[in-house]
Amino acid sequence: GNGGILKGSKKGKEIDSHHYVFRTNGAIIKGFEEDVGSRTTHYTFSTNTLINSMRSYAGSGYRGPPVSKETRYVFLPDHDRDYLLMKAAATHTLVERGPERAKDPTKYFGVDVSAKKLKMYHPDFVRYLRNRFLRSGALKTRFKDIYRPSTGATMLLAALHTCDQVSAYGFMTPDYKNYSDHYFDSTYHPVGFFINHDLRMEMILWQQLHKAGLIQLYMHKEFNKDQK
Repeated sequence: GNGGILKGSKKGKEIDSHHYVFRTNGAIIKGFEEDVGSRTTHYTFSTNTLINSMRSYAGSGYRGPPVSKETRYVFLPDHDRDYLLMKAAATHTLVERGPERAKDPTKYFGVDVSAKKLKMYHPDFVRYLRNRFLRSGALKTRFKDIYRPSTGATMLLAALHTCDQVSAYGFMTPDYKNYSDHYFDSTYHPVGFFINHDLRMEMILWQQLHKAGLIQLYMHKEFNKDQK
């Protein structure tokens, strides 16, 4: 995750020591390696969150997804834009239509991008996560059609379904008001809550999974001690 709890954590080497390192959206690495590490094996995003991250976090140094030989790009499909960008990247062609029309995918994924480096969550898997893990009260409101688990939650739950052991860094904890929204924020910005995600529900789930020993959630020592 990209939460402000990582600022000053010095967890970079620990994060990089894992077999796989998952990142999402505006995960700025350059200049923050000591706290967040430098490796990325799986980068989760939707085309919308990618473009929004490049616009919103440019001032903080975000230029696009991590690019390395080991990085795989995992699309979260919530619009036809995702299929169009994935197809263009896999075939080394320009995006054929939509908001990204005529854009070159190598701008985002590097010149060595290939079909084997591109993945996509199955829509049924995303629905399963929503219905079984994060069935928010928002689904009973007029906003039900725009609600979905956050990109970070999808990434973490996918890792939990795939890996034998999962460590989670930069995810929201009950003392979230003590930290800025992101680790790369130069000044304090409170966490924003919007109807399309239920971040408080996700936070409770992370606590439950941590207490059950299913994930190792990074929390500040003082809070972790209180939870035991």
